[in-house]
Amino acid sequence: MAWTETDIPDLTGRTAVVTGANGGLGLATALALAGAGATVVMAARDQTKAAAAQHTIRDAHPDASLELVPLDLGDLASVREAAQAIRDQHPTVDILVNNAGLMAMPERRTADGFEMQFGVNHLGHWALTALLLEPVLRADAARVVTVTSTAHHIGRPVDPDDVNLEGHYKPWGAYGRAKLANFHFGLGLQRELERVGARAASLIAHPGLSDTDLQAHTVAEGGGGASAPFFHGLARLTGMSAHDGARPQLRAATDPAAEGGEFYGPLFVNNGPAVRKPVLRRLGMDRAIAALWQVSEEATGIPLDVAGAQAAADT
Repeated sequence: MAWTETDIPDLTGRTAVVTGANGGLGLATALALAGAGATVVMAARDQTKAAAAQHTIRDAHPDASLELVPLDLGDLASVREAAQAIRDQHPTVDILVNNAGLMAMPERRTADGFEMQFGVNHLGHWALTALLLEPVLRADAARVVTVTSTAHHIGRPVDPDDVNLEGHYKPWGAYGRAKLANFHFGLGLQRELERVGARAASLIAHPGLSDTDLQAHTVAEGGGGASAPFFHGLARLTGMSAHDGARPQLRAATDPAAEGGEFYGPLFVNNGPAVRKPVLRRLGMDRAIAALWQVSEEATGIPLDVAGAQAAADT
């Protein structure tokens, strides 16, 4: 039997934080988690759209426990404020789904001056995860799920000397690099958690080809070139719904049998039921993860201090 959201165990009393919960995969994820009884913190930049998404969830689950938190992953000050707001309300975070992202957009910078796709897709989530580590580690067997893409296969590891791709930015190349960073982050975080014997686990997931507003946004911005309309049309014709595309990240976040370091995605590469996928380890991956850690700490000024967070959580 294929895994579906009906397999999600009872999450009553648990807190889930979902980035980008105002639409697409994030909304589908928040909807399923709320339906299973979790208190869902919907962290999103567009609060008008987030309020509409909140109404959508309440239409399906009138008793859903939902909170809206403003979060602009392209602004580290906003990330700090969002993390503080979450910590103030929730001493424990049982599920963190790093879902939000941008795809193949024209060259742009974050509020802090970083290449936008890397800044939003990775650096913003690095900072949020680091700032929420204490409540994550205080929870009973929490899960951190970072959403990557099949595009991570075309990505190159971040170069500490070329973080912003100055003078040679290419929208799809930057997207692949950001999604590879998500892949490496999920695996690297699991190593750090294992190093201190934490109960929490880090997993990665990808949605395959899903028909969400991500493709439409890429076409509208014109950053994806001639291939963007093609992929948009392909997603509309053959892609999974956001509901189906969210299942890999939902399974990674909730399946009692899932373990840290695992990777979930559609069975048939970009389509099909949510299954565990092999983690393909490229030559030099350890060096790439080390470089990502160096860049991320230097860029954000926020160390991912698992040991320190574990000590604080234990007090």
